[in-house]
Amino acid sequence: MRIGELARQAHCDVETVRFYEREGLLDEPERETNGYRRYTGTHAAQLNFIRHCRSLGIGLADIRMLRRYQADPGQPCDEVNQLIDCQIARIHEQIESMRVLEQQLRTLRESCNAHHSSSAECGIMKNLEQPIDEENCSCHADAVHDDTAAKG
Repeated sequence: MRIGELARQAHCDVETVRFYEREGLLDEPERETNGYRRYTGTHAAQLNFIRHCRSLGIGLADIRMLRRYQADPGQPCDEVNQLIDCQIARIHEQIESMRVLEQQLRTLRESCNAHHSSSAECGIMKNLEQPIDEENCSCHADAVHDDTAAKG
């Protein structure tokens, strides 16, 4: 099959297929006499594997490692388990970062509860004009103090 068909089967763009091929995640296909790449069902399975990993937020370096396990299925899966455990830990860190960001945005939103005739009177705009390392910035005040405490 040609690259367009492979991309359609995997529900992705042709450029996605080319990218994974350049990155060495997708095995290089054979070439026809006219220079066109000829992909097989194996490539489709590899591409589906890669896209499934990406849908779980697994990075390219980790996918490379998983592909090595896929190519040599007799290996023990301890490193695979460790990789997924690390991915879970990264997700927990991201969730906590998003919670902090949400609280900062809520604090910022609370700085302006009125409808003003101009943005010059808006508490949000006034707050955003402040450097984040000063106490005048209410949305980052706790984060600045927490960061200072963590460094000290």
